[in-house]
Amino acid sequence: MATDQTLQCRDCGREFVFTAGEQEFYASRGLMHAPARCPECRSARKASAGGGSYGGDRGARQYYTATCSSCGGEARVPFQPRGDKPVYCSNCYQQMGGAGSRSSRSSYGSRW
Repeated sequence: MATDQTLQCRDCGREFVFTAGEQEFYASRGLMHAPARCPECRSARKASAGGGSYGGDRGARQYYTATCSSCGGEARVPFQPRGDKPVYCSNCYQQMGGAGSRSSRSSYGSRW
């Protein structure tokens, strides 16, 4: 069983305890290294990076208007259509199998 470790934060220089429970959690997730920052500095770093490791708050997504390749209606999509691939409105995209269909993944509908 692991024992508590006292570590020094690379940002603020303060000592903090890396508990045996935290060590077990890290090991269960396959993390091989002890944290380099104290909990306060880790929280501050996450907050300044926009909320975490998955991109955080990216702001409003820009949508583009295109003509649906199936029904001719308006399709709003989160990418700028290049014209070399079909673009579908939300309804047509769902009827074609939506995101579950590998063959239509390159042509997102407006629900994205």
